Amino acid sequence: MLRKLILLILVLSLPAAAAAEVVSESRPESVVLPAEANPHWVWVSDIVFHHMADGKAYLVDGDSGKFLGMLSTGMGFIAPALPSDYSEIYSPEIYFSRGIRGERTDVITFYDTRELKPTGEVVIPPRRFAAMPTLNYSSITDDNRFLVVYNFTPAQSVSVVDLKERRLVGETETAGCALVLPSGDRRFNMLCGDGALLTVTLDDQGEVVGKHRGEPFFDPAKDWVTEKAVRWGDTWIFVSFNGNVYPVDVSGEIPIAGKTWSMFSDAERDESWRPGGIQHLAVHQSSGRLYALVHQGEVFTHKDPGMDVWVYDLEKQQQLQKIKLNDIATSIQVSKDDAPLMFSIFIGNPTLDVYDAISGKHLRSVGEIGFTPTLLQTP
Repeated sequence: MLRKLILLILVLSLPAAAAAEVVSESRPESVVLPAEANPHWVWVSDIVFHHMADGKAYLVDGDSGKFLGMLSTGMGFIAPALPSDYSEIYSPEIYFSRGIRGERTDVITFYDTRELKPTGEVVIPPRRFAAMPTLNYSSITDDNRFLVVYNFTPAQSVSVVDLKERRLVGETETAGCALVLPSGDRRFNMLCGDGALLTVTLDDQGEVVGKHRGEPFFDPAKDWVTEKAVRWGDTWIFVSFNGNVYPVDVSGEIPIAGKTWSMFSDAERDESWRPGGIQHLAVHQSSGRLYALVHQGEVFTHKDPGMDVWVYDLEKQQQLQKIKLNDIATSIQVSKDDAPLMFSIFIGNPTLDVYDAISGKHLRSVGEIGFTPTLLQTP
């Protein structure tokens, strides 16, 4: 009542012409997104370091630069999980009964892709790993049936969720092995501390029926890889802090390491070029092009941002192109279509840059995307 009285006094005190201009504020309209996702849409995840209890994910149209929608995703947010058919969105989330304290509840929230409304949730063990974001803390099996979530307490395990029946299948220990790297309809791999991969096999109900730990494919004492691997078909591409590429074929039950090759020439190594950032690799599947965010720095600068993206032919294992970015970046991503866009963003400056992924031409910038943007995903 007091607020209305103050507003009335203010209006009456204005000149007649000014008072006549006062109009009621219209309500914003709800937008329903198309049933089929545009391949040039990009999801921008934000852990919101300023107030981590309120993670966000923003949907942006790379062609127009328009903001399309947002998910509110809870404490220590990493990224939504997007199935290949984009039929739903699955978000691993953490909530506390008193905001930042009290009883912890971990859930997988199911969201509709057209209105971005929650349609259900599955409670999972309160052990989901929440750390500096990377896409491989949770993943969906190749047939979109099961979501696997990495746990760390510091004991290591994974939780398996049946996405079709919307239920928790169970949890299994994975001592010494981290991340979730899908490698089939009923199989995923995990990176172990000794440089090997653990292969975990599920049955049709999502129960674990097999675990096999392979031989190391890199030497963690001499040339350790980053945890930010990317997948190209049936091959996972790992890159070391020194810029060596380790391809691993996961098409069979036992991973097979391929030939190791270097991203950098001897001259480039002398100039201290190396990969770095939060999300420093992206792959365009059909062309077999690997995009790598690089910078000049000493050892242990693997989290540093860069102003350059270098492009490689994965089949020929050679450099194709060097792209100079419009602005410094910590994350990059490439769309999956035949006319791909490349996206880049910096955690300290929430402006999304959009490029032609083939020519490297800067197309547009989209500002005010959250607070501390981290990961980029395209449907």
